[in-house]
Amino acid sequence: MQNFTVLDLCIFIGYILIIIILGLWFGRKKNSEETTADYFLAGNKLTWWAIGASIIAANISAEQMIGMSGSGYKIGLCIASYELMAAITIIIVAKFIMPIFIKKGIYTMPQFIEYRFDNRVKTVMSVFWLIVYVFVNLTSILYLGALALQNIMGIPMMYGILGLAAFAAIYSIQGGLKSVAWTDIIQVILLVGGGIATTVIALDIVSEGNGILSGIKTLLTDASDKFDLIVPRSTDPEIWKDLSGIGVLIGGLWIANISYFAFNQYIIQRGLAAKSIDEAQKGMVFAAFLKLLIPVIVVIPGIAAYYIHTNGLVDLNISRPDDAYPALVSLLPQGLRGVAFAALTAAIVSSLASMLNSTSTIFALDIYKPHIDKQASEAKLVKVGRITSFVALILAVLTAKPLLGGLDQAFQYIQEFTGFVSPGVCVIFLLGIFWKKMSANAALWSAILTFVFSIVFKIFIPGMPFLWRMALVFVVLCIIAAIISYVDNKSSDDKKAMDLDKSLFHTSTSFNIGALAITAILSVVYIIFW
Repeated sequence: MQNFTVLDLCIFIGYILIIIILGLWFGRKKNSEETTADYFLAGNKLTWWAIGASIIAANISAEQMIGMSGSGYKIGLCIASYELMAAITIIIVAKFIMPIFIKKGIYTMPQFIEYRFDNRVKTVMSVFWLIVYVFVNLTSILYLGALALQNIMGIPMMYGILGLAAFAAIYSIQGGLKSVAWTDIIQVILLVGGGIATTVIALDIVSEGNGILSGIKTLLTDASDKFDLIVPRSTDPEIWKDLSGIGVLIGGLWIANISYFAFNQYIIQRGLAAKSIDEAQKGMVFAAFLKLLIPVIVVIPGIAAYYIHTNGLVDLNISRPDDAYPALVSLLPQGLRGVAFAALTAAIVSSLASMLNSTSTIFALDIYKPHIDKQASEAKLVKVGRITSFVALILAVLTAKPLLGGLDQAFQYIQEFTGFVSPGVCVIFLLGIFWKKMSANAALWSAILTFVFSIVFKIFIPGMPFLWRMALVFVVLCIIAAIISYVDNKSSDDKKAMDLDKSLFHTSTSFNIGALAITAILSVVYIIFW
């Protein structure tokens, strides 16, 4: 094991044992029959701090710790737009979307689609989500996590994939969302603490021992080209292709973020499990604040690794951008190395567990019960959920390396692939919620055509940045949905249109203050690093 001491191993093993013990404890049965609400929604008892922590733990995985840090190494701070824009997106979702789902008693996103449209649309979207969750999200988490294990500890790729899968399975499959959400609190503490430690050490190396402030100054001066949040096309056409200048503020990034934080099962499920609407909203504000920290503990280390490597300050074993974060972790002093590695593993395992729970939720409640066994009991649905999690994990284990093994920057691949689905998801939900004429046929064609148009535009307009392509597909789908809806409903509203009361969007004073603070911070950051 590369540079790992007995102390590092003890810290890491201690972390594993604590998570497993707590996960099994929180997931234990308290009643004779475990209900779907108990297993899939933690009995609707999550507090704001558990919700916020769990959202971030579910969201931040190897995709960010390895992939985004790798993008920081290669293209710089502009990759942080995903995190910064996500913070404001979470606020919008908390105010305008979450109250609707909670009031309607929604468990899953497909359930809402059936409520607003029909079973056809629900089934199509359920299948889409299951495919993406298993063959994009689960595989990427496993592969990038195993890559870190390989680079830091010298563990062979396949053993790393199997180890991570087994770790997540031990507590999450048995305990459901209760185990996942409550252990996520510890995962986030480790994630933030370990990430800060890695950032501090990296900046100290950059400054050649003169402290973090000197390190920051050095990066801002000598690596200034890495600190542009808005990159014009003339600066670097390749970077612009991934993060298309002003497009990160007005283009497809909004589509990606809204789809992910508002209508993505494994993110929104935390809010749906809240004690109340107010508790869910406060939890999402907390998550938004944590989101602002992510560039500090993920992107900055990547930029620091670039500076260290290119200037030869330390011999970093970096052959491709995604090696950056693992290389930095290996430089940490003993003890901290174990903490940082535990933090990295926490990010991986918490996301893995969250994805498994959401996959099982959709299959059990939206596929199995309506199409296979309509009379299935609560206990049987929970059992089906556990089996689904196990099968999904096996599929991800078998396909992780074949699907992602040849990629230099997995983060960008993941974003582009999920971008095939995101425009259709946004059209279906946003128009379905806020436009009373939106019809089931329009929603069905939006679900089908989002893939079709995304692939067509990618083939015939290869030079178009994928964020712009997402925006274009969204606009095209909106036009098509509008035409179909007017044909279906003509002069009347859709029979299943939603009647929304303005009082539903009332928010507490604490929420409003938090939202204003986040908006102010983002404004300052974009002004400074424009």
